[in-house]
Amino acid sequence: MYIADGWKDYEIIDTSSGEKLERWGDYILIRPDPQAIWKTEKRHKGWNNPNAHYHRSKKGGGEWEFFDLPKQWSISYGELKFWLKPFNFKHTGLFPEQAVNWDFMRRKIKAAKRDIKVLNLFAYTGGATVACAKAGASVTHVDASKGMVTWAKENASLSGLASAPIRYLVDDCVKFVEREIRRGKHYDGIIMDPPSYGRGPGGEVWKIEDKIHELVKLCSFVMSDEPLFFIINSYTTGLQPAVLSYIINTEITPKYGGRTEADEIGLPVSSNNLLFPCGATARWCK
Repeated sequence: MYIADGWKDYEIIDTSSGEKLERWGDYILIRPDPQAIWKTEKRHKGWNNPNAHYHRSKKGGGEWEFFDLPKQWSISYGELKFWLKPFNFKHTGLFPEQAVNWDFMRRKIKAAKRDIKVLNLFAYTGGATVACAKAGASVTHVDASKGMVTWAKENASLSGLASAPIRYLVDDCVKFVEREIRRGKHYDGIIMDPPSYGRGPGGEVWKIEDKIHELVKLCSFVMSDEPLFFIINSYTTGLQPAVLSYIINTEITPKYGGRTEADEIGLPVSSNNLLFPCGATARWCK
C-alpha cells in the first residue's frame, strides 16, 4: 500500500461503524466511509464533539450537521496550501491520501532537470496541479466542472502559484485529448483521477468501466518522446490496482518501455497505528 504519512495538518483519528473521525487543521469532522465496516468502540472524545458531521441518508446522499465550522478554511502540506469547504456528497475539496502521489510526481519533475509539461485530467480542485507546478512543471488542468476549476485556481494562488504556467480548461476530458492529438500536443507526465460516473459540460456521459481503457489509449498518443510518468487513480469498487496496471501495460508500456507499479493507496490511523484503505493507484514511469 502507498501510504500518505507526511501530513501535519490532517489525520484520520479513528474509524468505526462506517465512519471516519478526521482532523482537518484545527477542525474535527465525522464523515461516512463504506470501507470502515468494523464496529469498534468509539473512545476518542472527538466522536462526541465534532465541528461537523455528515449524515448519510438510507435513500442515498445525505447532509451536513454543523456545530462550529467556518464556511472555508485552509490547510498545508509542506509548501502546498489548499482551501477546504464542506459541500455535497460529504467532500471537503481535497483527498489527503493523494499526497503520496504528489510527492512521487514532484521527485520525478525535479530530478528531470528540464522543462516538463504535465496533463492533469479530471483534475478536481487541483491537488496534483499545485504539486506539479510547485515542482517547476507547466500544467494543463482539465475538469468538466467550472466550479472545481475556479477552486483549483484559488488553491494555486494560495500556494503562491497565481502566475505559474498553469492552463485551466473546463472541458470533457476525452474530447480534449482527442483535440490534443489532432493538434500534435505532447506531455511528459499524465495524471487522471476519473470518477465512477459523471457528465461532461455538454452532457457527455462518463462511466469508468466503459471509458477508461479508451482514454488511456488516447493518452498514449499525446505522450512525449521522453515521458516521465503516467498515473491513474481509482475510487471505484471493482477497479483493483491490477486492473489499472493491466490497462497501462496494454497501452503505454509497449510503446514507451518503463515499468508499472500498482497498489492500494491509504492513510495511517493515529489512534491505533493501522492503515486505512482509500482507493487504488497505478504508476508508470521510466
